[in-house]
Amino acid sequence: MGNYFIGLDIGTSTTKSVIFNKQGKAVSEFEVAYSTYHPKPGYSEQNPIEIDKAARLAISTSIRQKYINSSEVIGLSISSAMHSLICINDQGEPISPVIIWADGRSYPQAAIMKDSYGRDLYEQTGTPIHPMSPFVKLVWMKENQYTPYYEATRFVSIKEYILYKWSGTWQVDYSIASASGLLNIHTLQWDHEALAIAGINEAQLSPVVPCTEEVGPLLGNVAKELLLYSDTPIIIGSSDGVLANIGIGAIDEGETALTIGTSGAIRRFTNERTTDPEQRTFKYVFNKENFIAGGATNNGTVLMHWLARQFSTITKKETIEVADLEALAATSSAGANGLFFLPYLNGERAPKWNAKAKGGWMGLTLSHTSADMIRSVMESVIFNMFEIHEALHEKAGPTKKLIVSGEYSNSPLWVQMTADIFRKTVTLTESHQATAWGAAWLGLYSLGEVDSIEEIKHHIPIKHEVLPSVRNVARYEEYYHLYRELYNKNKPLFAEMDRLQY
Repeated sequence: MGNYFIGLDIGTSTTKSVIFNKQGKAVSEFEVAYSTYHPKPGYSEQNPIEIDKAARLAISTSIRQKYINSSEVIGLSISSAMHSLICINDQGEPISPVIIWADGRSYPQAAIMKDSYGRDLYEQTGTPIHPMSPFVKLVWMKENQYTPYYEATRFVSIKEYILYKWSGTWQVDYSIASASGLLNIHTLQWDHEALAIAGINEAQLSPVVPCTEEVGPLLGNVAKELLLYSDTPIIIGSSDGVLANIGIGAIDEGETALTIGTSGAIRRFTNERTTDPEQRTFKYVFNKENFIAGGATNNGTVLMHWLARQFSTITKKETIEVADLEALAATSSAGANGLFFLPYLNGERAPKWNAKAKGGWMGLTLSHTSADMIRSVMESVIFNMFEIHEALHEKAGPTKKLIVSGEYSNSPLWVQMTADIFRKTVTLTESHQATAWGAAWLGLYSLGEVDSIEEIKHHIPIKHEVLPSVRNVARYEEYYHLYRELYNKNKPLFAEMDRLQY
C-alpha cells in the first residue's frame, strides 16, 4: 500500500512537484523555473518543451531526494495555470510557442468584441473577453494570418501537451477547457458559436473529461524518467484556481479564497451558472454541478519585486529584498498619508479587463516618503482585490469566511491590510502548498482513498486569524472610494499613453 501522493503544479514561471503523505504533510518538494519570452511588445511566450522537461525534473527530483520507492506512490494529480494555447501539428508536435495568459497581442480583437457580440459569448462561456482568453488569441491568429494557426491540426493547453507526451492521448479537464473561452458552461460542450468565430472545429480540440479522470498509462520511457511505474495512476486534475480553493478548504457556500502571488485571484465555489451582467468576474466549470466564480489580477507581488529592483538601482545596492521594503512601509500609516498608487503595471484583468490600463502614483508631494510610496503600492493591490470581491459579493452573496494564501500571506503587514480593507477576519493556513495539496487531495478522492473533497478541511491546519483594526477600517473605506474614482477619471487617457509607449 502506498503512503505518498504527488501534486504537480504547472505554474506561470515554475513547475513544482510536492509529495504529500495522506495527512497533508509535504515530505518532499522540488521546483524548476523556466523563461517567458517577449519577442515583441505585448507578447508573452514560453517553450512547451522546456516546461515538459521542468515537470519531469521536478517529479523525479522530489522522489529521488527523499529516496521514495515507486511502489510507495499512490498516484499523481496535476494542477495547471489557465489560458495557455499551443498550435500542434499532425505529428503531435508544437509548431508555436505556448502563448500564456499574460500575452496582450489580441487586445484589438478583445476591444472590438467586448462591447458587441462578446457579451453573448461571455454569458455562454463564463470567460471574460480579454487578451488572456485562448478564444480571443485564436481570433487574433485568424485575422493576422499567423502561420502556425493555419498549419495546426490541434489547439491545446500546456497541460494537454504534457499529458500527451507522457501517455499518448489527448484529453482536457472541464476547468482548463472552461477557461479557454470555448466551452459552453450551460451545456458543458464546446460552444459552436465560439468555435465558428475562432475559425476552428471541434475535432481540433481535445475530448473534455471530468477532473477525476484517470489518464495513462505512462509511456515506458516516461515512467522510467519520472521514477514511477507505468501503471501509476495519473489523475488529470484541474486548474490552479480551483485547486487552490480546495487546498485551503474554501469549498462551502460563503467561503472565499484570496490568493496573491506574482498575480492574484479571489474565488468562490458556487452551483449557479449565471454570469455577471457587467462582465467583471469569471465563471469556470469544476464539475457538472459546481463552478468557480471570481476574478484575477495581473498585479500582485510582482509590484513589490519591481519596486525592489528600482530601489536597488537608485541606491546602487546589489539587492534590496521585498522584506526590507515591507519593513519600511510599516513605518507609514494606513492610507500612506494620502498617497495613492494605481497598480496596473501589467494592464489589468478583473474587474477592469483593460489590457491598456496604466499604473502610477497619484497625489505625490514633497512631503511623501519612500515608506509612503511603498505602502501605497501594497494598499493598491488589496484595494483592487476588494473591488473584485464587491462584484463577487453582488453575484454570490456575502463572504462568511476569508482564507488567504500565496506569497503575500507571508507578510504580516499585507495580511493586516487585507483584514482592514475587507473588514473581515482573515484566516491563514499553515501550508504554503495550497494548490499542490488541492491537486493531491483531488487525486486521493478520485482513487477512493478519501470519501469526499470536503473532507480535506480536517487536514488543513490553521496558522492563525487576523482581526481588522477598527481605526483603520474607517480610514480605508474613505480611501477606497477615491481609489476607484482615480481609475475612472484616468481611463480615457490609458489608450493614448499606450500608443506613445509602443
